[in-house]
Amino acid sequence: MRSQLIKNALLVNEGRTVAADVRIKGDRIDSIASSLSATALDQVIDATGCYLMPGMIDDQVHFREPGLSHKGTIASESRAAVAGGITSYMEMPNVNPATTSQQALEDKYARAKAHSAANYAFYLGATEDNLDTIKALDRKKICGVKVFMGASTGDLLVENPAALDAIFRESPVLIATHCEHGQVIQQNLRKLHHQGITPTIQHHPQIRDEKACYASSSYAVALAKKYHTQLHVLHITTARELSLFTAGPITNKHITAEACVHHLWFSDNDYARLGNLIKCNPAIKSNHDRQALLNALNSDHLDIIATDHAPHTWHEKQQPYNQAPAGLPLVEHALLMLMQQVHNGTFSIEKVVEKTAHNPALRYRIVERGFIREGYYADLVLLNPNATTSVTNQHSRYLCDWTPVAEQQFSARIVSTWVNGQQVFNGYHILEPTRAAMPLLFNR
Repeated sequence: MRSQLIKNALLVNEGRTVAADVRIKGDRIDSIASSLSATALDQVIDATGCYLMPGMIDDQVHFREPGLSHKGTIASESRAAVAGGITSYMEMPNVNPATTSQQALEDKYARAKAHSAANYAFYLGATEDNLDTIKALDRKKICGVKVFMGASTGDLLVENPAALDAIFRESPVLIATHCEHGQVIQQNLRKLHHQGITPTIQHHPQIRDEKACYASSSYAVALAKKYHTQLHVLHITTARELSLFTAGPITNKHITAEACVHHLWFSDNDYARLGNLIKCNPAIKSNHDRQALLNALNSDHLDIIATDHAPHTWHEKQQPYNQAPAGLPLVEHALLMLMQQVHNGTFSIEKVVEKTAHNPALRYRIVERGFIREGYYADLVLLNPNATTSVTNQHSRYLCDWTPVAEQQFSARIVSTWVNGQQVFNGYHILEPTRAAMPLLFNR
């Protein structure tokens, strides 16, 4: 069996950065040592000056397939992801038709097996009448149940208290929630209407405000405490919500929360420049809220960093505010955005690895991923902190052909990405055919 030997890397793993060599055999990490001698079977990669990290595990993406494939596909967005150092993802159910049945889950897994460049898992979407499907989920194969608590439409909106109680009481897997209170959002819209104001993007964080977020997230936390549910609250955006979560190691928690890269990067000051391009739900809020999220990640009140990657076409985003869809493409540039925070002194590189790889693996109990350990799957990213990456819309890999960080120059460059031991990105190109991806498995 041929092997790959990564020499002279700065290995970032489990809270430390050390000089080390790593040998990959097949789809696994075979050996790690301060110095490994090359054999005749080794392909040697010189990583001098570069960080070698476990690939990012993104627990929240919208790849738009099936039914919305003019925005993105599993093939297109997973390739953008591996170019961005993301080696595994968990995909959301709000597609068409929504992923609310076992058959719909099986369809997605079949699509990913045929087309995905990164490892994959899918959420089942909760509805007010699919409790039997939730109870029958395979604990080892399904990453979680997604509950839209008052901020969705159609079958995926779950507002009935009895239905929510039952889901939180009976789910055999982790529950991930989108927390915005629909009634508060409608009240805020009515206030603007009574004042004779036609909402624009500048009003977005006022419509989907702190009160709407806290009313919903506090309800979810209360239900999780009542039933001792494994709860993960997605994309926290406000300083007030941080009081709901405790600091400490993720292994000690049954209630956890995350922040997303765009809420750490942008603030409401950026609406004037970027308009609907950064319209997302929950809304990007004040610089005070953004700073509170950054601090909460460092203090371990927030546990995971994700993307909530959600592409829409340029044309869709150019519509008036009330018609423009919410969401933005992020997987290709998320790790670079976080490395810029490292460059600026906001995070340590060890903290970034903890929040993007270690903690997702621990929280979801992913089998043998998220760490650089002998015997684990070789999901790795090699990153040069002494090079730069210039971003343009024309050179992004998203199917939608635009990025909210166009014209940004990042102070790092992704050199290589490996998925299950196969190099799938060489710093310039996706290396086709990419057939290394596997479904994630969970040790529950």
